[in-house]
Amino acid sequence: MNAIARSWVALIVWLALCFAAAGIGGVATSRSVGAWYQELAKPSWTPPGWVFGPVWAALYVMMAVAAWLVWRQAGVAGGGLPLTLFLVQLALNAAWSWLFFGWRLPGAAFAELCVLWLAIVATAVAFWRVRPLAGALLLPYLLWSTFAAALNLAIWQANR
Repeated sequence: MNAIARSWVALIVWLALCFAAAGIGGVATSRSVGAWYQELAKPSWTPPGWVFGPVWAALYVMMAVAAWLVWRQAGVAGGGLPLTLFLVQLALNAAWSWLFFGWRLPGAAFAELCVLWLAIVATAVAFWRVRPLAGALLLPYLLWSTFAAALNLAIWQANR
């Protein structure tokens, strides 16, 4: 396989990993978003439900491209720590959906989201050091996760 084909395959693998995490989280979300979540008290600044899908789809694509750029720049050996951090934050991302929606534990989900937020920061910094564009591609994800943490906290507090 030539270098160009290998690069495209790698991008597809990173996209598949990111959307697999989305799918794992989506299983938990689909179980509660229609009933339990609708009944929760939420702040007035909660986005409409239709916003979440497109936002997350765009974020997962940016995350995958960021990981791919690091892989292209440093390879697996040179990008070991940044790519490991990426996989850790991706697992934490999927776990949040299970805590919040699957197991209906907004307090635990908020605590986990704080850890996820730190993991995103660490990943963005590590990516930035390898390829600044890769780090920059994670900034919208960090901003959305900051918003999600505030929303998670507000929902948890309103429904105690």
